Amino acid sequence: MDDHQLSRRPITDQEAQYITRTEELAYELKVEEVMTRDVKCLAPDMKMHQALELFRTERISGAPVVVDGVLCGVVSLEDLIRCLTNNDLDAQVKDYMTANPITISHTDPVVEALKLFVTTRHGRLPVVDAQRRLLGILTKGDITLGLLQALQKDYQIEEVRRYRASHLFEDIVSDRTSLILRYNIKPRDFVHGGAASSNLKRALLRLGANPQIARRCGIAVYEAEMNLIIHTTNGGVIRAEIEPHQISIEATDDGPGIKDVELAMRPGYSTASDEVRELGFGAGMGLVNIQRCVDSMKLESTWGKGTRLRMKLFMKPENTVGEGHSSS
Repeated sequence: MDDHQLSRRPITDQEAQYITRTEELAYELKVEEVMTRDVKCLAPDMKMHQALELFRTERISGAPVVVDGVLCGVVSLEDLIRCLTNNDLDAQVKDYMTANPITISHTDPVVEALKLFVTTRHGRLPVVDAQRRLLGILTKGDITLGLLQALQKDYQIEEVRRYRASHLFEDIVSDRTSLILRYNIKPRDFVHGGAASSNLKRALLRLGANPQIARRCGIAVYEAEMNLIIHTTNGGVIRAEIEPHQISIEATDDGPGIKDVELAMRPGYSTASDEVRELGFGAGMGLVNIQRCVDSMKLESTWGKGTRLRMKLFMKPENTVGEGHSSS
């Protein structure tokens, strides 16, 4: 499949899980947040030798041409070279500028600018408002710097959150301290499948959990979550109780239940419909994967009434959660 086909086809859920934070920021950040505001401009009646001097002193390779703040053209390094080739530096800027250049709105997401850079191969884009007033200039370097600054801000915010969460239990005096998280899972809600496991994993990492513990917990909860989505009548609830030395997870639903629990535990056994299998789920490995990831597991089910799946993970003393221990 070529790049053109890839760019036009819809992204699948499987591919979406690998989208990076940088790619997300390209959709979240607006052009005005990353553009350069202090723009060196030219006027249409200026001479090209003045443009040459501006390029030399400011070390730029292009400049917008404006009249009363409104964009009317752009002079690029290529235009200047063409002028020099013609030995025509006394000509006016308007004779060599590109009139009505491609622009981008200050309210557009950065991803739209990236698309324009790819399709037009321009090195810079004038940023304008609805009246084509020049507000700034945007280069690929501006986008790179803007993304790096946004990532740095994300990192700093996340570090503060992690510090606060990882010290959650330190100043609390009780005989038994725990944090309980609950997630309501809807039946057939494949769009949000994996959200609970992802949120729980993130919470554990912020609490200072060992990354391996967080991954094991994430996999176990994901499988339990998908079982609720695929097999239940009314969905169910996942409840995670986080204590400094152990994590207890319970997935419950009110039906239809499992006829043969022992058979359900066999690798590859599944009662998923053909429709669900076509979506890539229901391979019959969910309970097996859960059992591999947790330290203890108990499955109870009554046909026609519902199912309760209980799991536990135990932490070593050096990997306690919420007591200020580093997860690195």
